[in-house]
Amino acid sequence: MNDKTQIEFIPYHAINEFMRNDFRLNVIKTALLALPKLDKKFGIAVDRLIRKHVKVSGFRNSVKAPATVKAVAMVKAFEKHPKLVGAVLAAWAAAQTELRQEIYALLVERDWQILPMEAERAKLPGFLTQWPEEDDYETLYTAYTEAYPEREASIDETSLMVVWLAGRLPIEKVAKEDLETPFLQDKPEEES
Repeated sequence: MNDKTQIEFIPYHAINEFMRNDFRLNVIKTALLALPKLDKKFGIAVDRLIRKHVKVSGFRNSVKAPATVKAVAMVKAFEKHPKLVGAVLAAWAAAQTELRQEIYALLVERDWQILPMEAERAKLPGFLTQWPEEDDYETLYTAYTEAYPEREASIDETSLMVVWLAGRLPIEKVAKEDLETPFLQDKPEEES
């Protein structure tokens, strides 16, 4: 990558263009219900953004509302505020331990250059806009179901986990070897 190359990111809330309404609500609910079981850093981040962007009718402090009520009130804020999306998706992904590990292994096996699984993706400015042309959602879902036939994850869940772990939305499709990977070090050349 030369000095004049600029990496293009799109804010996290752009994910809404790729999500069905019912699935969006399900992701928010899943994340909120999982917060008590996750590391406190997830709850702190989500609660701070709920206080800032979400108003739940009947509650002075929206954070205190029940998760299912809060989730419905969060939909509009989720569509507008990229940091809220990043915090919710980070919690959602952390709650999906097996799916996260399986999708990570699948992407590595398919030679995707991605950040380590434990990287804090919510701190990034958003999603990269380039996507490997040979791997659409259906191809990845088929590969996933073949690798893990006993699992019952939906194509929506697997696709969202791919997007989150890869840090990419399928906006500009390019050959895998032409993908911009700004946060990864080039692999050292093997000596022969």
